Amino acid sequence: MPGPRQHSRSSPHRTTSRVRSPSPGRTSESQPLPLRTPLPVPAWGRREVWVLGMAEGRRGSRGSRGVPTVSQRDLLYEEALYTVLHRVGHPEPNHVIQASELLQYLQEAFQVPPEEHQQILQRVKELEKPIFCLKATVKQAKGILGKDVSGFSDPYCLLGIEQGTGMPGGSPGARRRQKAVVRHTIPEEQTHHTRVINQTLNPVWEETFILEFNDIANASFHLDMWDLDTVESVRQKLGELTDLHGLRRIFKEARKDKGQDDFLGNVVLRLQDLHCREDQWYPLEPCTETYPDRGQCHLQFQLIHKKRATVASRSQPSYTVHLHLLQQLVSHEVTQHQEGSTSWDASLSPQAATILFLHATQKDISDFHQSMAQWLAYSRLYQSLEFPSSCLLHPITSMEYQWVQGRLKAEQLEELAASFTSLLAYGLSLIRKFRSVFPLSVADSPVRLQSLLRVLVQMCKMKAFRELCPDSAPLPQLVTEALRTGTIEWFHLKQQHHQPMVQGVLEAGKALLNLVQDITGDLHQCQRTWNKIFHNVLKIDFFPLAFLELQWLVAKRVQDHTVAVGSPVSPQMGESLFQLYVSLKELYQLGPDPSDREGVLPLDGFHRWFQPAIPSWLQKTYSVALERVQRAVQMDKLVPLGELTKHSTSAVDLSTCFAQISHTARQLDWPDPEEAFMITVKFVEDTCRLALVYCSLIKARARELSEGQKDQGQAANMLCVVVNDMEQLRLVIGKLPTQLAWEALEQRVGAGLEQGQLQNTLHAQLQSALAGLDHEIRTGVCTLAEQLEAGIAKQIQKLVGVRDSVLPEDAILPLMRFLEAELCYMNTNLVQENFSSLLTLLWTHSLTILVEVAASQRNSPLASNRLKVALQGLYACFHARGCGLPQEALHTATFQALQRDLELQAASTRELIQEYFCSRIQQQAETTSEELGAVTVKASYRASEQKLRVELLSASNLLPLDSNGSSDPFVQLTLEPRHQFPELAPRETQKHKKDLHPLFDETFEFAC
Repeated sequence: MPGPRQHSRSSPHRTTSRVRSPSPGRTSESQPLPLRTPLPVPAWGRREVWVLGMAEGRRGSRGSRGVPTVSQRDLLYEEALYTVLHRVGHPEPNHVIQASELLQYLQEAFQVPPEEHQQILQRVKELEKPIFCLKATVKQAKGILGKDVSGFSDPYCLLGIEQGTGMPGGSPGARRRQKAVVRHTIPEEQTHHTRVINQTLNPVWEETFILEFNDIANASFHLDMWDLDTVESVRQKLGELTDLHGLRRIFKEARKDKGQDDFLGNVVLRLQDLHCREDQWYPLEPCTETYPDRGQCHLQFQLIHKKRATVASRSQPSYTVHLHLLQQLVSHEVTQHQEGSTSWDASLSPQAATILFLHATQKDISDFHQSMAQWLAYSRLYQSLEFPSSCLLHPITSMEYQWVQGRLKAEQLEELAASFTSLLAYGLSLIRKFRSVFPLSVADSPVRLQSLLRVLVQMCKMKAFRELCPDSAPLPQLVTEALRTGTIEWFHLKQQHHQPMVQGVLEAGKALLNLVQDITGDLHQCQRTWNKIFHNVLKIDFFPLAFLELQWLVAKRVQDHTVAVGSPVSPQMGESLFQLYVSLKELYQLGPDPSDREGVLPLDGFHRWFQPAIPSWLQKTYSVALERVQRAVQMDKLVPLGELTKHSTSAVDLSTCFAQISHTARQLDWPDPEEAFMITVKFVEDTCRLALVYCSLIKARARELSEGQKDQGQAANMLCVVVNDMEQLRLVIGKLPTQLAWEALEQRVGAGLEQGQLQNTLHAQLQSALAGLDHEIRTGVCTLAEQLEAGIAKQIQKLVGVRDSVLPEDAILPLMRFLEAELCYMNTNLVQENFSSLLTLLWTHSLTILVEVAASQRNSPLASNRLKVALQGLYACFHARGCGLPQEALHTATFQALQRDLELQAASTRELIQEYFCSRIQQQAETTSEELGAVTVKASYRASEQKLRVELLSASNLLPLDSNGSSDPFVQLTLEPRHQFPELAPRETQKHKKDLHPLFDETFEFAC
């Protein structure tokens, strides 16, 4: 029997050396390791610090008894070495096994010289060993046997450590099981008891015991589970009877001693097989093969120290020492990463994780206190070293999950509250300076700022924060105020940065321009990046806040500057003001839409501050454009830029110049509609004036380059380029309505203009300029055409005088060769529009020459035939299979008349007769009226007999030609043309007297 019979059902056997577990459970995975979130931190406030949190003593100084005072760093180093040297338990996965490796790491982390390290290590080895203890927590059991007649049990546990014998057989399964193992192997004063849980098969104890041992290699843990058996009468037992199994239990109990407890199972473990922390379900082993499945018991183990011999352990609380050790190791980890030019990813090295785990386990520091120490260490180090703020989330979450205010002492509560206040103030200071602390030039700055905000949010949501800092304002309010203050401070820093070295209005304007550009860039960053972060985390719309603060500050300084400039505005000052106006307009457009505003903004109507500078801006735009045009023409060699680009460099420069004018107009975009209209009129007027100036300059440039040129072809080349440049200019000018947004301007002006004023002003200016350009282009094309017309006329005259034996096709070859060479040259050097205009002029001229020559050669069929072939060749040449002039442009009235006349003039007599009869047949087919009457004829041709049979049937509605009002009609039949049928005489019908509707009914046959 395991214990004295005097115990009651409601209390355990013993209560000595037993502690209750402060929390429902703790697993071996609950290590104080930071989250693995790589997040480099900017290099602000970097400094090397000792993080012990306590004053260091001087080396070599002596205390009151003349003994050297050991520094606090050495005390902490001694504590860490002691932890490694007195390590017990099976190593955890991923932890460092070798003690030498851990000692080497500690020497580096504390920066201890080798000699000093050996001295301290020797001193630690000479210290008294700690008392090794097994902290065992009996949590619960499930599925145990029911020993009472009710089918349940009243379980309790006996546990202790067997010293010096180890485990017979090498394992719990090989050991001969005994009943009352604990009672037989462990002295009663070393045996511990749980309380009794009545009537259950799934008891829950949650009781913790501290079990001391000397040698872990020869020690084993024993736990027996028993069913408490009290003396009951048969009547009571029968009252609890529920089934036949209960009846069997009554008979079984009748055979055993009264009050003897029933064995439910046991757990036997070797201590050297245990990790520093264990949390498992263990099967309850039977003492016989009866009922081998006896359920499971949930046990937690922790190998801890008592009475550690180090000065730190004897003089300071365990929690404080662990906090200082954590700070020291984390500081070393961060410094190591910085020296390697890498950012710490918030994860501890295996050496640091092993040492901290061993120290927390040996000192029996709770999970909550470990999380609190981690929070205090990380929150302090975050304010001095570079590492990611995301590592603060893990201790925040752990403390929130386990928070119970009553478990902390007053000084710990005060320390925790101070850490909250300190980190909040530090975080707000970073937020206030976030533009420099988290610059966008560093890729992960937005992520780091968002991480900091989330840490602050989670911290302020903690129950601990709300209880310890009840007077703290809401975090969004604090952050909003920090952002507002930081924005104003940033503005003044920027203003001071751009302060000019030389005082003057012009220098002040340049400084103000740079300031406005920096503000605009900052607002763009706020809109694209920062506003999303603050809104997503804290629901703070940062961009409107920043815009409202900055536009107040900017408006005052810009208005003061424009007043200081005064009027009139010099060209140099006007350029500075224009850049300032454009930058300010860009800044203003970032603001809210007028319909969404509440009240008037200081920048509303800012364009009026710049009104005196408008004349200077317009004059400057025209002057710069004119200088560029003159310089471009002067440098132009009048050579095409390439095979596909047939205009010269000046045309390209001119297009760029006009594009710049349009860009300036769009930049100006004057808000006042009526003034905007007048400004647009001025821009159009200047642009058209520049176009005409360019025409004059490019023609003068062509004459300058042509002087002294003996090669007429080179002069023609330059003339082609000039014409192409003008055509390019015409295309550019035609885009002005689109580039200057006339349609939008007309809608803006609305009723402010008189009916047709826009049409009469802007469009009239544009059409006048286009008409002038068209005239210049036509003049140039006509000049080129005149150079070719003489050659065409000469070739046409030559083909008429060629000797008669030459065929017409051969006679026109010189003309066609001349045209092919010249037109290919022009097509290469002219743009399509100008080439088409040249073809039209040459076609008209060629027709005129042909008409004149055809009139002089009317009586010469041979010459007329050659002219006809020449006309056909010219038509094919100018049409060029659809690549030249279209057929509609070639088929002019002159061409059709000339074609008809030449065909007649070139025909023989018989061909003319044939043509005559063909026209008669055509005329007969087209006649629809019966003014002269009608005759009915039936004709057929018999090919076998080669005879034409004509039946003349009748006539009707003939004209009365006699004085009596009638006629004597007859019909004469002939085959025409007669020169083809000379042997066939004409045939006649009979005459019918006084008959306008004769019936002939006669048949004639002609042998063909």
